[in-house]
Amino acid sequence: MSDAALTYELIKEIFLLLDDGDRRLLSRFNLTVSRFYALFHLGNEPGMSPNQLSELMFCDKSNITRLIKSMEAEDLVRRRRHESDGRSVRLFLTPLGQETRTQALEAHQTYNGQRFSGGVLDETAKLYESLCRLRVNLAAELAELEADPSGKGT
Repeated sequence: MSDAALTYELIKEIFLLLDDGDRRLLSRFNLTVSRFYALFHLGNEPGMSPNQLSELMFCDKSNITRLIKSMEAEDLVRRRRHESDGRSVRLFLTPLGQETRTQALEAHQTYNGQRFSGGVLDETAKLYESLCRLRVNLAAELAELEADPSGKGT
C-alpha cells in the first residue's frame, strides 16, 4: 500500500474514532454530532441563515431544514423572519439551546483535552502544521473540481 493510501486510511480511522467518541459524549446531552455543531455555529454567529449554516456544516439545505425543525420542536432553536427581507429566515438559539450548547461545549473541550493528552501533544505543532497544509490542499482541490466538474481543465 502506498504512503498516500496508508495516510488516508489512518486519517479516516482517526476520524471514525473521534466521531464515535463525540457521539457517545454528546448523547449525554441528547445531542447528535450534527445538532452539536448546529448549536456551536449558531452560538458563534446568531442570526445566520439556513444556507450559511448548511455551508458551515457541509450539507445541503434540506438536511439543515429537517435538523432545525427538530431542534425547534425541542426548544433549542428559533427561526425568525429576516427584518428587511421577509422571504428569508434567521436562526437563533433559545435560552435552552444556549444552555445546552454551553454545557456540551465545555464537556467536549474537556474530553478533547483528555483524548489528546498522554504525549500526543508533544509534537502537536508539527502535526498541526502538516494537517493545516493538508486541509489547504484538499480545499483547493475541491475548489478546482467545483470550477471544472469534468476535471479536464481548460
